[in-house]
Amino acid sequence: MRVAMYSTHTFERSFLEQANDAKHELLFLKPRLSDTTVPLAQGCQAVSIFVGDDASQPVLEALSEIGVQFLALRSTGYNHVDLKAAAMLQMRIARVMEYSPYAVAEHSVALMLALNRKLIKAHTRVRELNFSLDGLVGFDMHRKTVGIIGLGKIGKVVATILRGFGCGILVSDPSPDYHFATHLKIKYTDVDTLCTQSDIISLHAPLTAQTRYLINAERISKMKRGVMLINTSRGALVNTKDVIQGLKTGQIGSLGLDVYEEEQNLFFEDHSEEILQDDVIARLLTFQNVLITSHQAFLTDTALQNIARTTIYNLKCFEQGVVGVNELNEMM
Repeated sequence: MRVAMYSTHTFERSFLEQANDAKHELLFLKPRLSDTTVPLAQGCQAVSIFVGDDASQPVLEALSEIGVQFLALRSTGYNHVDLKAAAMLQMRIARVMEYSPYAVAEHSVALMLALNRKLIKAHTRVRELNFSLDGLVGFDMHRKTVGIIGLGKIGKVVATILRGFGCGILVSDPSPDYHFATHLKIKYTDVDTLCTQSDIISLHAPLTAQTRYLINAERISKMKRGVMLINTSRGALVNTKDVIQGLKTGQIGSLGLDVYEEEQNLFFEDHSEEILQDDVIARLLTFQNVLITSHQAFLTDTALQNIARTTIYNLKCFEQGVVGVNELNEMM
């Protein structure tokens, strides 16, 4: 098949080529999928998209009109895809169910450690030959309480790592795994209780209508003063303006983000020669106790290999007329 690979980045191309092994004609496209870039998929039966692409109803309709019948996501999340529209168009969609929970979990803990021990500030000082320790005091992770919102595969790895530090773990998840909880000696509770009792809060929930702005002004007011907040899941889990207010008052002591609600036209690209137009993230960047990475938590060789292999597997299933294990439907 001829497949249009939208939002192709240099870091993933070799993995996709290796997994494909010349099975399909992959058309690597740098632009994101949008209503204006749909014509680039002319002559393709399938397209593959990344997290920042637009798979809304108008875009899917335009793809269908030029003969595209299959959408292969190179991601686990699918909140950028209109599943109902796809079903009406009889367009099949498959995602990468799992690439590496360890990659995202380890990055989450890395953000915690970097913020706690002020590693960025310390590194910058030493490079300037400033070896003072003033202002670099952190805290022992041991015996601190970490609240994990969302105990899926990534959340479980985070919990396992932090238990190794000697942290107490509180968890909120609508589908409890009591066997895992008993084995790891963690405690389930509701989100509000978790917010009041946690020294560190780490978000690992999917973005749904129920979880949008899960972290807002009301919940921030219930948190321990000086709490550390980590989000490597979906940007819209937090109300960023409310978080900024929490940072200004000191209610939030430190913030680690790998995702951002308005990241679509910002992350994955070099904007160093441009004037930053996003006033919200510009304000975040003024805080010394904020650490932002540009959606790179997944970025390990293992994860990229698994994403590429699964994407090619999903294309194979479609080509052979088989309903693969990774296919989505409008009921999800």
